[in-house]
Amino acid sequence: MSDTKKYQNCNVVIIINKKLKHSYISIDREKNIIIKTRYTTSDYIDSLLEEKKLWIQKQLVKIENLTIIDESYVYSLDFLQKRMEYFSKIMNLHYSKLKFRKMRSRWGSCNSKREITLNKELSRVNKNLIDYVVVHELAHLKHMNHSKEFHALVDEYLPSSKVYRKELKNIRLI
Repeated sequence: MSDTKKYQNCNVVIIINKKLKHSYISIDREKNIIIKTRYTTSDYIDSLLEEKKLWIQKQLVKIENLTIIDESYVYSLDFLQKRMEYFSKIMNLHYSKLKFRKMRSRWGSCNSKREITLNKELSRVNKNLIDYVVVHELAHLKHMNHSKEFHALVDEYLPSSKVYRKELKNIRLI
């Protein structure tokens, strides 16, 4: 069962599920507040919104500051593969497989089988950001974490990596 209401100029979608033990709150990219709960009373929903008021405001500001992908950059998946091959060679780090798929919340991933997956949306950002994601995922072949050593390796090949990382965090994935 589901219901909707308004809160601070946002739609609140209330999803009632009697099997839930806890209540969950999230905000989607369209600024809809989604509440999943077992409780049906309006008072409970209002108190939950009031309790999470600061968190909600913070998330809304984050969403407001997101940048939509700039369509002026369009690279082929072949270009992404060539960047991967280039950095793999100079970093002397070799992956077993390269895959592309559309991901909603990540630019890339690397698993213990040495397989790297890149988000297809990466082809729509500028070349420096592509290089950052490629180097980041290759660095995971040596360090399967985000330790100081991992970041030092990324910085060794891309000294402006912190700037690129921050820029990527502000790009909205659809």
